[in-house]
Amino acid sequence: MTHPSNLYTKIAEGINSYSIGKHRHMPEIEQGLSEAAGKQVHISFTPHLINMSRGMQTTSYVKLAPGVTAAQLREHLVATYATETFVKVLPPGVVPHTRHVRGSNFCLMNVFPDRLPGRAVIVSVIDNLVKGASGQALQNMNLMMGFPETTALMQAAMFP
Repeated sequence: MTHPSNLYTKIAEGINSYSIGKHRHMPEIEQGLSEAAGKQVHISFTPHLINMSRGMQTTSYVKLAPGVTAAQLREHLVATYATETFVKVLPPGVVPHTRHVRGSNFCLMNVFPDRLPGRAVIVSVIDNLVKGASGQALQNMNLMMGFPETTALMQAAMFP
């Protein structure tokens, strides 16, 4: 049964926050970030429900290490994901849009300077029905079974 807060009539023509301060994915996000940083990382995370059939956007606000700029963080991400087929850091200043990943297994991202010194904003988008679910599972299976990582993932799968 559909939860009443997810009924079309309750979410149409609007946007709403949910699981404020207690989203079920916060521990795994913190775990991944902590492993990448080599130290304990804590985050604040509030997802927002938007009335669309597919697509997810993340806007992350980060405090940069002393002396590091947003442009340097962007270049680090470019280097980190250079060999990753499905993760693309866009050219400087280009904002990722969910419509650009619709029906794909791609994650598009970019880094922008914040108006506050020493801070940056990272925006990323995925199609949550592909990269966020079935496509990610297929990508993992391909790797586990020794198939090319892109097997059955380069065409646009569109329904809905």
